[in-house]
Amino acid sequence: MGSASHLGYWADRKGKTPNRVPRGLFFGLVGLLAFTAGAILFGKTTGLGLVTQQQGAPVGIRDLMITRSSSDFVVVTDAATGQEIASYGPQAGGFVRGSLRAFERMRQVAKVPFDTPYRLIKWEAGSVSLSDTGTGERIYLDAFGRDNVAAFEALLGSQGGESQ
Repeated sequence: MGSASHLGYWADRKGKTPNRVPRGLFFGLVGLLAFTAGAILFGKTTGLGLVTQQQGAPVGIRDLMITRSSSDFVVVTDAATGQEIASYGPQAGGFVRGSLRAFERMRQVAKVPFDTPYRLIKWEAGSVSLSDTGTGERIYLDAFGRDNVAAFEALLGSQGGESQ
């Protein structure tokens, strides 16, 4: 069998122009990419047009130990004092339980001990975040709705500042 040039394809293409992207479309795409890169650079250097979320200073901070017992109870204790703050049975504390599962998975991947405390923070702007002090991961709980924020805000107790 001969090479590809002997199969007739190349012979049929001789003298024909290759299919190309139209010049106007090509220059339009290059212009769009240049404008986008310029707008990003302008926004980063001047700060104009950027949307930022200001959390402010922490109003309340509490380090928590959240553990799951063999009978599927989730127990929340203050990491500093060892005092039990809350206990959730197998059918209760759905959002706290779900958050714990997500953080447990991250800890398992990062090979961080499960007895490392979590940090619950209420910010000046009113938002609440939960951080894993072992992995450095942080989630802002406001994205999950007011009821779920309230479930964690209750764990702050007297350290949560004024309720809004």
